[in-house]
Amino acid sequence: MTRQSPGFLYASLRVFDVSISEMLWSRRTVFMGLVVGLPVLIAVAVRLLIEMGAPLGRVNNVTLGGPTIFGLMMWAIFVQFCVPVLGVFYGTSLIADEVEDKTITYLFTRPIPRSAVLVGKYLAYLVCTIFVVLPAVVLIWLLIVPIGGSLGQGFPDLLKDLGLLALGLVVYGALFALVGAVFKRPLLAGLVFVFGWETVVMALPGTLKRFTVAFYLRGLVPHTMPANSPMSIIESLFRETPPLTLCLFWLVTITLVSLYLAGRAVTNREYVLEQ
Repeated sequence: MTRQSPGFLYASLRVFDVSISEMLWSRRTVFMGLVVGLPVLIAVAVRLLIEMGAPLGRVNNVTLGGPTIFGLMMWAIFVQFCVPVLGVFYGTSLIADEVEDKTITYLFTRPIPRSAVLVGKYLAYLVCTIFVVLPAVVLIWLLIVPIGGSLGQGFPDLLKDLGLLALGLVVYGALFALVGAVFKRPLLAGLVFVFGWETVVMALPGTLKRFTVAFYLRGLVPHTMPANSPMSIIESLFRETPPLTLCLFWLVTITLVSLYLAGRAVTNREYVLEQ
């Protein structure tokens, strides 16, 4: 009797189960720890300076209290740097690492859909990054927000910020999973996209910025700010803020289309291992 192949969902979860432990103990996790650890050290340094009596700065006649400092760190460090960088380094490696380690043939000889391998590894990436990045953000929030702010009053905004970062990891991871499935040197292509294309286009006037993830992800930042607060400093940095529904629509669309195309690419591509 012929053994029936496992379904797509079951196969994806099996790949996830195998991949999560590998990711948690990989060199990339050490890199991720360094990326998110630096903002934590900055938060500790700021808190120590304040405790030692250092005065709070002012920008546009607005005092840089804890909530404003936290918002600036969220925008400048996490949204602009940490999230896209982690998306690049993890997303492009989902398939590329298996090819480099010459284990791709082992995975693809299993009686499971090739696309399930990609989805399972993508889910492992999400769990690995989200459960490292978000606790680091919470720690920074606990250190910074009490400086002239209230933890209780700022908690709803923290939840919005955590959702924003998780969504960024979801979108960038899916996009660069597609890059990793299509390009032979995906890491280079991903870095060029983040630090080349997105950086340049976001600084230029016109509509080209609408062809970036950063435009829609950064467009969510002002929507997470409480009205009539010092956080308007950050909002002033945005030349154009698209509507919340438009941002969410395109971010979800980019994620689903990228995963679909990545699955198709992995299914149809012939992987030739270099000797």
